[in-house]
Amino acid sequence: MTKRLDALVVGAGVAGLYQLHQLRELGLNVEACDAASDVGGTWYWNRYPGAKFDSEGFIYQYLFDEKLYKDWTWSERFPSQPEIERWLHYVTDRLDLRKDITFDTAVTKATYNESTCRWTVETSKGDVIDTRFFVSCTGMLSAPLEDRFPGQSSFKGPIFHTARYPKEGMDYTGKRVGVIGTGATGIQVIQTIASQVDQLKVFVRTPQYVLPMTNPKLGPKEANAYKARFDAVAGNAPHTFCGFDYDFSHVWADLSPEERTAALEDAYQHGSLKLWLGVFAEMFFDEDVNAEVSSFVRAKMEARLKDRKLIDVLVPQEGDYGFGTHRVPLESNYLEAYLRDNVEAVGVRNNPITEIVPEGVKLADGTVHEVDVIVMAVGFDAGSGALSRIDITGRDGMKLGEEWSKEIRTTLGMQKYGFPNLFMTGAPLAPSAALCNMTTCLQQQTEWITECIAELVKNGHDAIEPTLDGEDTWVRHHDEVANATLLSKTDSWYNGGNIEGKPKRLLSYAGGVGTYRQKCEEVVQEGYSLFRMSKLEESALA
Repeated sequence: MTKRLDALVVGAGVAGLYQLHQLRELGLNVEACDAASDVGGTWYWNRYPGAKFDSEGFIYQYLFDEKLYKDWTWSERFPSQPEIERWLHYVTDRLDLRKDITFDTAVTKATYNESTCRWTVETSKGDVIDTRFFVSCTGMLSAPLEDRFPGQSSFKGPIFHTARYPKEGMDYTGKRVGVIGTGATGIQVIQTIASQVDQLKVFVRTPQYVLPMTNPKLGPKEANAYKARFDAVAGNAPHTFCGFDYDFSHVWADLSPEERTAALEDAYQHGSLKLWLGVFAEMFFDEDVNAEVSSFVRAKMEARLKDRKLIDVLVPQEGDYGFGTHRVPLESNYLEAYLRDNVEAVGVRNNPITEIVPEGVKLADGTVHEVDVIVMAVGFDAGSGALSRIDITGRDGMKLGEEWSKEIRTTLGMQKYGFPNLFMTGAPLAPSAALCNMTTCLQQQTEWITECIAELVKNGHDAIEPTLDGEDTWVRHHDEVANATLLSKTDSWYNGGNIEGKPKRLLSYAGGVGTYRQKCEEVVQEGYSLFRMSKLEESALA
C-alpha cells in the first residue's frame, strides 16, 4: 500500500527535526524517517569515546524559540555526545515530533514523476511513499568511508568506523588498539582512550594543526549568564562569517607585529575555534599572512611535544598546507598523549597502509603492526555522499549520483537542476557543507525551504526547480569566491580530495554565513530568481 504525503523529511538530526516541525506548522501532511533507531542524526551515530561539540553549547542550539533555548542547561562549555543526544531528545519531546518519525528506515530509492510533479520514495522496509516534496536532511558528514583498505574482513578482532561505533561501547582494558586517522574525530578518540588501553598505535598520514580546548563545567551562574544573552546571540550569529557568536575582529595591515602576536595569543587562550574563525580574515586569502599564523600555531604545538621525531610526524611543516585551510580540530591534551610510554605515532605518509591482515595493519614496507582492535577514523564522503548513495532519479531519467560523479553542482546548496521539489540541507555549495556552526546554518536553510514551500502552495504552483541559467549563476559565484581563497588550493575533504575520482570543487560556500543568508534573501526578493515555479500542465510541457 502506498502512503501519500505532502512532504517526506529524510533524517531526524538537527536539520530534520526542525524541518519536520516547521512543515507541520504549515499544516502539511508531513512525516520523517531515519535509518537510526532514534533521533539525533550525527549525534546518534557518532558515539565513539570522546565525541563532543567543538562549538560552544550556548551557540549550538535552536534560536527560533527562546523558551526552548532557556529551558535546557548545558553542563559544560563543550558538551559531550551523551548530553547532546539527551538535548535532541528534549527538543523532540518538547515539540512532540516522535509521533511523525519512522525509525530504522532508510530511503533506498526516489523517483520523480513528471506527470504528477510528485516523488515516489521506497524504503529499506519495503514502504512506498508518494510525496509532493522530498526534503533531504541527511547530513554533510553521514556517509562514512567504511571499506577503506583491502583485507578488512580478514582482521581477527573488532574493526569499525567511528561513525558506526558499537552502541554498547568497548572495554579497552589490556588491549592493543590501532587508530587510523588523526582528523577531528581521531583526535577525540586518541586523547580519550590513551589512558585506557594497554598499547595504542596511531597511524598518522596527514599532520594536523590543532588548538587546545578550554572546557570548564557550567554552574547556575554561568548558565544564567549565557541564557541572558539569548537576544544578542540570536541577532548576531546568523550574520557572522561562520555562524558563531564571534567574527573576524582585526585587520592584519592595521596592526604592528607585536599587536598581531598579541591578538593571536588572546584568541589561542580563548580555548575555542576563535583563532581560526574570529581573528584575521586575511589568513584565508593572503599566503604571507597565513604563513605567519601557521608559524604561530606550529610553535605552540612544537613546544608541547618537544621530541623532534614526534614533531616531524604530528606537526605540519612549511610546504605542507597552511593553518585553517583544512578543518581545525580542538583537543584536550591530545599532543601529550604521545608522550605516554604506551602510545606510538606511526607515520604512514611515506610508508602507507597497504592492507589489513588478520594480525593487524600492514604497511608498504611489509611491516605488520599487531593490534587487537582497529578504530577507523578515516572520514566521510562529505557533502554529496549521503544523497549519492540513494538511487535518486529526477526529470528525463537524470540520476543524482551520476550527475555528481561528473560535477558537484547545486543551486544555493538547496536544490539541483533536473530534480524538482527535491530540497537539500547540508549539501554542497552552501556554508553548511563545512564552514559553519551547524545549528546556525541548518536553521537558516530549513527556514528558507519552509518559506519556499509555503510560497509555492500559496500561489497554486506544483513544482519548483532551479533553471539551468540559475544554477550556472550560483556555481559561477561559488567558484569565484572559492578560488579567491587558499581553501581551494589545498587538498582535503573540503574539496573532495579524500575520495579518489570525486570531482574537485570546494564543497562549502566560502563567502561567509552572513553573506550566504543575504544571497538567499535576495533570491526570494527577486521572485526566486534562480528558480522556476510551475503548475502541473506547465511542468508536463517543459
